[in-house]
Amino acid sequence: MNINDKSDEEILEIAHPMWDELVQFSNKGQYGKFIRKFSYELLLGLNEVELGKQFAHSELSRNLVEERDFLGLIRRGEHVTVLYRMRSTAKEGEWLGRMVLGYEKGEVRIFAVSIF
Repeated sequence: MNINDKSDEEILEIAHPMWDELVQFSNKGQYGKFIRKFSYELLLGLNEVELGKQFAHSELSRNLVEERDFLGLIRRGEHVTVLYRMRSTAKEGEWLGRMVLGYEKGEVRIFAVSIF
Protein backbone atom coordinates (compact mmCIF):
# COMPACT_ATOMS: atom_id res chain seq x y z
CA MET A 1 0.00 0.00 0.00
CA ASN A 2 1.07 3.55 -0.66
CA ILE A 3 -0.45 6.40 1.32
CA ASN A 4 -0.06 8.63 -1.73
CA ASP A 5 -2.80 6.63 -3.43
CA LYS A 6 -5.22 8.37 -1.07
CA SER A 7 -6.80 11.77 -1.78
CA ASP A 8 -5.81 14.81 0.28
CA GLU A 9 -9.11 14.56 2.16
CA GLU A 10 -8.55 10.87 3.01
CA ILE A 11 -5.04 11.62 4.28
CA LEU A 12 -6.27 14.49 6.42
CA GLU A 13 -9.00 12.29 7.97
CA ILE A 14 -6.14 10.13 9.23
CA ALA A 15 -3.53 12.81 9.91
CA HIS A 16 -5.48 15.38 11.91
CA PRO A 17 -6.57 12.98 14.70
CA MET A 18 -3.06 11.50 14.87
CA TRP A 19 -1.51 14.97 15.22
CA ASP A 20 -4.11 16.00 17.80
CA GLU A 21 -3.24 12.92 19.88
CA LEU A 22 0.49 13.71 19.65
CA VAL A 23 -0.15 17.23 20.95
CA GLN A 24 -2.41 15.96 23.74
CA PHE A 25 0.06 13.30 24.90
CA SER A 26 2.99 15.71 24.60
CA ASN A 27 1.27 18.31 26.77
CA LYS A 28 0.44 15.68 29.39
CA GLY A 29 3.95 14.21 29.31
CA GLN A 30 2.59 10.77 28.40
CA TYR A 31 5.62 9.52 26.49
CA GLY A 32 4.39 5.93 26.14
CA LYS A 33 1.17 7.08 24.50
CA PHE A 34 3.04 9.70 22.44
CA ILE A 35 5.11 7.05 20.62
CA ARG A 36 2.43 4.36 20.28
CA LYS A 37 1.73 5.04 16.57
CA PHE A 38 5.39 5.39 15.61
CA SER A 39 6.69 3.02 12.95
CA TYR A 40 9.00 0.22 13.99
CA GLU A 41 11.70 1.87 11.87
CA LEU A 42 11.36 5.14 13.81
CA LEU A 43 11.34 3.40 17.19
CA LEU A 44 14.53 1.51 16.29
CA GLY A 45 16.31 4.77 15.53
CA LEU A 46 15.35 6.50 18.76
CA ASN A 47 17.57 6.83 21.78
CA GLU A 48 14.65 6.44 24.16
CA VAL A 49 16.52 7.58 27.26
CA GLU A 50 17.69 10.80 25.63
CA LEU A 51 14.36 11.41 23.93
CA GLY A 52 12.53 10.78 27.19
CA LYS A 53 14.68 13.40 28.94
CA GLN A 54 14.07 15.94 26.18
CA PHE A 55 10.37 15.13 26.20
CA ALA A 56 10.10 15.60 29.97
CA HIS A 57 11.99 18.90 30.10
CA SER A 58 10.98 20.68 26.90
CA GLU A 59 8.98 23.79 27.66
CA LEU A 60 7.70 23.86 24.08
CA SER A 61 6.60 20.24 23.83
CA ARG A 62 4.73 20.41 27.14
CA ASN A 63 2.85 23.64 26.35
CA LEU A 64 1.47 23.36 22.83
CA VAL A 65 -1.80 25.05 21.95
CA GLU A 66 -4.17 22.31 20.81
CA GLU A 67 -5.52 24.35 17.90
CA ARG A 68 -3.47 23.91 14.75
CA ASP A 69 -3.33 25.49 11.33
CA PHE A 70 -2.95 22.97 8.53
CA LEU A 71 -0.40 24.25 6.02
CA GLY A 72 -0.16 21.51 3.43
CA LEU A 73 0.95 18.08 2.27
CA ILE A 74 4.21 17.06 0.65
CA ARG A 75 4.07 13.72 -1.16
CA ARG A 76 7.28 11.79 -1.72
CA GLY A 77 7.78 8.12 -2.53
CA GLU A 78 5.71 6.03 -0.13
CA HIS A 79 5.32 8.78 2.48
CA VAL A 80 3.43 12.01 2.90
CA THR A 81 4.55 14.90 5.09
CA VAL A 82 1.80 16.83 6.84
CA LEU A 83 2.67 20.38 7.92
CA TYR A 84 1.04 22.43 10.68
CA ARG A 85 1.56 25.90 12.18
CA MET A 86 1.67 25.54 15.96
CA ARG A 87 1.72 27.90 18.92
CA SER A 88 2.69 27.56 22.56
CA THR A 89 1.07 28.73 25.76
CA ALA A 90 4.54 29.29 27.29
CA LYS A 91 6.57 30.72 24.40
CA GLU A 92 5.71 33.54 22.07
CA GLY A 93 5.76 32.93 18.34
CA GLU A 94 4.91 30.18 15.88
CA TRP A 95 6.46 26.79 15.14
CA LEU A 96 6.34 24.39 12.25
CA GLY A 97 4.96 20.96 13.07
CA ARG A 98 5.89 18.11 10.73
CA MET A 99 4.56 14.55 10.68
CA VAL A 100 5.57 11.96 8.07
CA LEU A 101 3.04 9.18 7.46
CA GLY A 102 3.23 5.93 5.56
CA TYR A 103 2.11 2.33 5.72
CA GLU A 104 3.73 -0.35 7.83
CA LYS A 105 2.21 -3.82 7.81
CA GLY A 106 -1.03 -2.48 6.35
CA GLU A 107 -1.47 0.27 8.95
CA VAL A 108 -0.74 4.01 8.73
CA ARG A 109 2.15 4.81 11.06
CA ILE A 110 4.29 7.84 11.92
CA PHE A 111 7.74 7.69 10.33
CA ALA A 112 8.95 11.08 11.61
CA VAL A 113 7.60 13.88 13.75
CA SER A 114 9.08 17.18 14.84
CA ILE A 115 8.28 20.72 15.84
CA PHE A 116 10.69 23.53 15.15
